[in-house]
Amino acid sequence: MNSLFNDITGVILVGGKSRRMGQDKAFLLIEGLPVIERIITVMQGCFKNLLLVGDRPERFAQYHLPVVPDSYPGSSLGGLYTGLQHAETDRIFVSSSDIPFPDPELIRLICAEACGFDAVVPATQGGLEPLFALYHKSCLPAMQTALEAGQYRINVVLGQLNVTTIGPEQLTKVDPGGRALLNINTPQEYAACRLET
Repeated sequence: MNSLFNDITGVILVGGKSRRMGQDKAFLLIEGLPVIERIITVMQGCFKNLLLVGDRPERFAQYHLPVVPDSYPGSSLGGLYTGLQHAETDRIFVSSSDIPFPDPELIRLICAEACGFDAVVPATQGGLEPLFALYHKSCLPAMQTALEAGQYRINVVLGQLNVTTIGPEQLTKVDPGGRALLNINTPQEYAACRLET
């Protein structure tokens, strides 16, 4: 199944500071390509509309995609909220910019579960993965309330919403190697990801 989702906007969060990495994670090279480019390519194969959320549009100008600044800079929840606010569709699929092996089949599986839920979130043995997930605009009020109260934890907000999860068993069927949800936060994780290729 290779059709594009016209009713879901792909959103990539590019506002992170990459403090633990010491350099912009979005531009780390995996198999010769920046991580951000790998994510954009996969997302363009899944969604008609793409949006980047972050505060440095000049860094991403080469990709010719709309970049909107964070309404609440400095948090992933703020980026999610901004993406939902600015999307022209009722739903968004969000990815952080540090996922080197995004899997289009996993994206499609998540999006196929959208009906009737505020969010669809993968759940690994290690917990929820809210930055490779699907969200509906119905999440906006709870997100705004949390952000205005200085509460930036996505999982706290998810606890107030009608959420369905894609469990470990389903994830393994689509992504048997468990690579699709890997993310890079440290130089050690970057080195490990490069060994994966």
